[in-house]
Amino acid sequence: MGLREFVSDAWSWLNYKPMMTAASTGLPHRALAPTARPGWLPPDAARRLAAYKILAAYDSNQAGELAVLTGNEAGGERREFGDAAAFVNTTLAHLLGRAQQIVAPGAEHAGDEEPSPEAVAAAQVQQRLRNWAEKELLPLRMQAAERKAVLLGDAVYLLAWDPDKARVRLRTIDPGFYFPVLDEDADPGDYPSKVHLAWEIPEDPARGAKARVRRITYELGPIFAATRSTDTGRRDLVADGSGGWVLEQGDVINPETGRIERTYPWADRPTGVTCYLTDAEWDLDDLRLGQLLDDLPVEKARFKTRADGEVLDRLDLRIDFLPIVHVTNSVADGEHFGQSALAPVMQALDELAESDTDSARASATTGAPIIGLAGVRTEVDRVTGRPRPLAVEPGTVFQLGDGGRMDVLDTSGQLAELRARVEEVRKRAAVNARLPAVSLGTSDPAKVPSGYALQLSLGPLDSLVESMRLARAHKYALLLRFVQRLHQAGQAEGWPAGETAPVRLVFGPHTPTDRSAVLDEVVRAVSAGVLSLETGVRMLQEAGYPIDDAHAEIERITIGKPSNGTTEEQKSSSPAGGSPDSTS
Repeated sequence: MGLREFVSDAWSWLNYKPMMTAASTGLPHRALAPTARPGWLPPDAARRLAAYKILAAYDSNQAGELAVLTGNEAGGERREFGDAAAFVNTTLAHLLGRAQQIVAPGAEHAGDEEPSPEAVAAAQVQQRLRNWAEKELLPLRMQAAERKAVLLGDAVYLLAWDPDKARVRLRTIDPGFYFPVLDEDADPGDYPSKVHLAWEIPEDPARGAKARVRRITYELGPIFAATRSTDTGRRDLVADGSGGWVLEQGDVINPETGRIERTYPWADRPTGVTCYLTDAEWDLDDLRLGQLLDDLPVEKARFKTRADGEVLDRLDLRIDFLPIVHVTNSVADGEHFGQSALAPVMQALDELAESDTDSARASATTGAPIIGLAGVRTEVDRVTGRPRPLAVEPGTVFQLGDGGRMDVLDTSGQLAELRARVEEVRKRAAVNARLPAVSLGTSDPAKVPSGYALQLSLGPLDSLVESMRLARAHKYALLLRFVQRLHQAGQAEGWPAGETAPVRLVFGPHTPTDRSAVLDEVVRAVSAGVLSLETGVRMLQEAGYPIDDAHAEIERITIGKPSNGTTEEQKSSSPAGGSPDSTS
């Protein structure tokens, strides 16, 4: 047996588990990363997928079951009460805030008396994206994707143009299916030029289907001549009848470079890059040893066919980007993948489960204590001739002889110590996870000495949320940019050609706010002229007031605002001398 290797990577925080480094090479236990026949899974993905399985087991209270599966029989008695899921759900709630809103910078000035064309265009893009988000249930899909990101460290969105619905469709993909092809010399934070979405499909004897692997590939590459689907299930180049090849509509050959180029609706100059889509399946029996995911044999592939009859064999999508957005839970630090929110507290969660298990055992002996009897007259079994066991239950009377006694083993003291230990470990885990007790709901807010003390206690949570939102800011801006460009590529109604507008996703406040105090502050500041009405309405939005459109709200306030002839009685009835309508 070889010596173990020291492994340091993005999942080293799980190395303390024997199941994660079962082999001498540091690879996980075979139950976590089973070797397929003959093994299409890239070696560098084995530890990542094993970490996903471990984290999913903790989230669903199956860590003990997983321990038994990997050879630890004692794991079957492990008590798990949902502490990992509570940490994940609390972190997710604070990350997302009360609501999320799509905002285009400058759109708030579209309602001015003489708005600029840029402001009007920004307002139109903002409204179109909000309508799209409502149809595609963006908040719901974000909830599902972000929970995976918080739990596993990664989430994946997939975008695709749907000609039947005339809009872009949004899907969330399990990060365990995500296999980017990263260049050795590239920065891990760079966007990959090739991505595989792959998973294994088990054998189905009832349907006569063999075990197989499906791989969907998005790849950037140079533009080639037009291709068409054939009866062989492949795509072939289209000849023009004169020995040349037919180009797609709008494509031209650059006379200087000899490359085929096209100008996309969002670009101001031609480019020679496009995105190709390939979707195929392989029987595992057809794969030989050493044929990994990126080099599966093309001659053994069965290519899928789209609903319109197009074979998905390097199909030109006529876009210059990969319609995939990979969201990480943490800021990239030399790694392409993110880190789970449970990473700092995994050992604390194990300690908490062990303490809960010991506490459960101790409570059993406390509720039904061990009793010792001396001098009791016991009934004898006539068959075996041995005394029958005694049953202790309410109302039981024992007849004791001379000098007889009853002794009870009291374990309540040990139970109290174990419960105190559980609370100690839970508090330490909350500190390491940067989740204050008030955010977990384990402290009484009435016992907080002051609002300033409460604000100080929320400091770690504020830094945690700011870091997580920073890691996502660019990714969601990228997603919304891709949505615009796919609508332009699909020539959707209302999406004209032109430069893509910068749009961002704004998360709601993650901590409770005193809405009355914010309202009073806005009224006083706007009335005194130290804040504009636009800024005041934006502050009310962030405080949680039901204002969907700041511009429309400003218009309603302006229209309903009394003239300068407001009576003194009206002034005195409004806060800080402002008009009654200005406080709405």
